[in-house]
Amino acid sequence: MLGLGAGAAAAVSLTGCGGHKGSDGTGGAGGSRPGGESRSRTPEPEPTRTARPIGDGSTSFTGAQPHQPAKPVPLEPGQTPPQFVVFSWDGAGEVGNGLFPRFLDLAKEHGASMTFFLSGLYLLPESKKRLYDPPNNPRGASDIGYLTDGHVRATLKNVRRAWLEGHEIGTHFNGHFCGGSGSVGNWTPRQWRSEIDQAKSFVKEWRTNSGWTDLEPLPFDYDKELVGGRTPCLLGQDRLLPTARALGWRYDASSPGGRQVWPSKKQGIWDLPLQQIPFPGRSFEVLSMDYNMLANQSVNSTNAPAHNHPAWRRQAAQAYISGFKRAYETNRAPFFVGNHFEQWNGGIYMDAVEQALTHIAREKEKGGDVRLVSFRQFADWLDVQRPEVLEQLRTLDVGQEPAGGWKAFGKDSAKGSATSGTGAGDAA
Repeated sequence: MLGLGAGAAAAVSLTGCGGHKGSDGTGGAGGSRPGGESRSRTPEPEPTRTARPIGDGSTSFTGAQPHQPAKPVPLEPGQTPPQFVVFSWDGAGEVGNGLFPRFLDLAKEHGASMTFFLSGLYLLPESKKRLYDPPNNPRGASDIGYLTDGHVRATLKNVRRAWLEGHEIGTHFNGHFCGGSGSVGNWTPRQWRSEIDQAKSFVKEWRTNSGWTDLEPLPFDYDKELVGGRTPCLLGQDRLLPTARALGWRYDASSPGGRQVWPSKKQGIWDLPLQQIPFPGRSFEVLSMDYNMLANQSVNSTNAPAHNHPAWRRQAAQAYISGFKRAYETNRAPFFVGNHFEQWNGGIYMDAVEQALTHIAREKEKGGDVRLVSFRQFADWLDVQRPEVLEQLRTLDVGQEPAGGWKAFGKDSAKGSATSGTGAGDAA
């Protein structure tokens, strides 16, 4: 499926990947950065918080989450919408390559919040893998494998830090099954409920499952924290959504091939998809995720010849920046980016996303109303907007500006009053 046109998702396997196999990965502690610089800043001490244990003490209630934005308010007629940008991470396991703390440091540096879609198995020791009973697959099976005990412990520490620094902990479910009869694409709503219940139990009962007593509990109630997820390989959303709605989830980030337009609800849940964005130097667009960049550059190879890496790094970074720029300068549709903590092709995709986030943060720091938020925080904003305002925002196509500028937008309730900026299929 390489080289598809702009009207279709360009990547092979969509999220494809994804997963660590329980090895040390590549790269030194702290992760690589552009130019070879390493990041080693020590996190600031956490403020003291009173914790009330939940269940076996794996999680705890510590009060309201810190570092959250002010309560959102509705847009007024003639007011320019903020430019929302969500960086998200599938799996969210720390496997010794230092990528989880690297991006927590970067987020802190720029006042950004992110969403970490935690794979429940990343908190389950491999010695207890038979506790996992995946739908349509053998007990204990997983297409992403299990982490070593040391990496489970490191993941716990980084998930704890992420929440205390204002980030969202969503779910990437468990075994990441994408092919064959056991694929998540074939699961029923009832099977999705089993998968979700198990993912939650691995987070809520890691202390029982591991026997570890020397680590602090996670500082949140996961039953209340979990309000959205992203399915493996972007499969199975239609039959997931009835279960998600019954559980009170507020959004789902599993749709493939979304366009850069304002979102709507699907089966009562905010549908917040990965998006098609310009792919510099190519005639098609690519999904806004690192794996999809890789699939179109190295035909799924994660260790392609190094002489290709500099050009591919530039192309990936400019794809993200072009997607952001197209929305920011026209319809202000939210911009969603997906990633994995992986050192594919020498770590170029990690460098690219850092370059893109830094570029976007500079626009915020120059005074633009750019908001680097989690999916949950964006859903908070959507939920307080007037339905007619959101409906009018949805009339703006990709790369389309409102007629007469934003000061006139929303003052005329007539539909279809927008005029085109750049064309819907054009790269900015």
